[in-house]
Amino acid sequence: MKRLIVITILLLTNFANAQSTSPYEWKWVRDGVWTGAAMGTSAYGLILIQNKDDITVAEVNALDADDIIFIDRWVAGNSSETANNISDIPFAASFILPFGMLFDDEINDHTGQFVGMYLQSLSTTSALYTITAGLVNRSRPYVYDESVDIDRRTKNNGQRSFYSGHVAAAATATFFAAKVYCDFNPDATGKGWIWASAAVIPATVGYFRMQAGQHFLTDVLLGYGLGMTAGILIPEMHKTRENSLELTPVGGRDFRGDDYTGLALRFKF
Repeated sequence: MKRLIVITILLLTNFANAQSTSPYEWKWVRDGVWTGAAMGTSAYGLILIQNKDDITVAEVNALDADDIIFIDRWVAGNSSETANNISDIPFAASFILPFGMLFDDEINDHTGQFVGMYLQSLSTTSALYTITAGLVNRSRPYVYDESVDIDRRTKNNGQRSFYSGHVAAAATATFFAAKVYCDFNPDATGKGWIWASAAVIPATVGYFRMQAGQHFLTDVLLGYGLGMTAGILIPEMHKTRENSLELTPVGGRDFRGDDYTGLALRFKF
């Protein structure tokens, strides 16, 4: 029994020593409240989305593409189920990509921390999107296509163009993966390719969402920007800071030529 205890202690000691140092810190109270609040807000946003009103045939017929801002006008009337299905491929890939980072030994040593930050990032993005989509009405591009069935054009789902949740979520996932990998491996080579991949995947999602008639360009750009910000900023907010209070003796001679001694209080943050 004693040998078993000694072996167990040695194994735990070796495991602890094998752990790499994380550039991040996770605070259960702060981050638990944050993540829980974000998830709760997302749930409320989904209720708002489900309760959105349909629009009438008269309102559909009153829509005019010429009333749309010029950078979005070219998307009005797009409608492609094929493009919609294709957009799901890079969209799904974006969520898988961060878990591929767990094959990195540095990150794998802190799996719980990594998954926690990833969940927090996605839930924050989801909260922002669902609340916005639930409160803002903007017709999707396909609603302007007269060849689309009128029932589909009048459904409340057609009033959720602003902004692109698919692009926002994809950007959050890919930029999160790139940010965390680079923070764990600051001296790694090929980081440019990692950031390039992070940028291209959500951009591809956005392109096909526009071709599908689901979103306008400004919807995609806003979703991209918000998702990228969440994916980068949330890990950055978890970066470990060397906070310390130092009290050190100082001495010297002032401008009048008098010698002095004292204590210097310095706080690093």
